[in-house]
Amino acid sequence: MSRLKDIVVVHTSDVHVDHEYSARQNNGDGARPLAVVLAAAKELDADALLLCGDTFDCHNIPHDLVRRVAGMLRTAAIPTILLPGNHDPAIDEAMWDAGGLTAVENLHILGVTAGEAVVYETLGLEVWGRPHRDYGDMNPLEVAPQWRARWRIAMAHGHYDPVPDRSKRPRASWLLGDDEIAATGAHYLALGHWNRAIGVGKGPVPAYYSGSPDYAQTVNVIRLRPGGDVHVERYPLDWN
Repeated sequence: MSRLKDIVVVHTSDVHVDHEYSARQNNGDGARPLAVVLAAAKELDADALLLCGDTFDCHNIPHDLVRRVAGMLRTAAIPTILLPGNHDPAIDEAMWDAGGLTAVENLHILGVTAGEAVVYETLGLEVWGRPHRDYGDMNPLEVAPQWRARWRIAMAHGHYDPVPDRSKRPRASWLLGDDEIAATGAHYLALGHWNRAIGVGKGPVPAYYSGSPDYAQTVNVIRLRPGGDVHVERYPLDWN
C-alpha cells in the first residue's frame, strides 16, 4: 500500500558534541545542540533524522557524555542514521561501543553498526553514505550507490567544489563535485562539513549543507511527497 502522507526527514551535521569548546559555548552542556535538534525533530514528527558527520568533535570524549547522548537518542525514539565524518571517523578505537551507542536500537551508524546503506521498508526509503573510516583524505562520493528503495537519500561529509581538481596541492580535502552529485541519482543529498546552510550543485539532485545547528540556527527538513515531489526547507531551532 502506498503511503498517503509526506515522509519527513530532518537533516543536520557538525553538531560537535564535546566536553570542551561546545560545552563552553553552551553553559557547560556540550550535548545541548543535539538536544535542540532532537526537540525540533520531535516537533516535526520526523520519520527519520540524519546526522551527517562530525556528530562528535573527536573520539576523546568522556564516556559518560557519550552514554548521555546514547540515552538522548534512545529516548527520542526517532529512526536515526549517523554518518561518521572527519572528526569522528569509523576507526577501531572509536567510542561507539564504550559509550553504548551501538546498543541504541533506533540508531544506525554507517560503517559501524550498518554498512553503507539502510533501508526503511515501511517508508520505502533508503539512506546511503560512505563513512570516513580514518583521518586521511577520501572522496565521499567516489562510488555511486546501488539503490533498492522507492525514495533515495544520499549522505556525504566533505567539501563541495563544482569541478574538483584532486591533483592540485595544497587544496581542501574530502572533495565532491557536480558530476559525482548527479551520479548518485538521489532524491536528496544531505551534506555535512560546512557550518553554513546552503544549497550547492547545478544538476538534477537537490544537494544541501544543513550547517551546524549552533551556527545556522536551523535544520533542513526534507518532505518526500506521495506524488513524487521533494520539498526542502529550513526549520528554526528553539534554544530556550
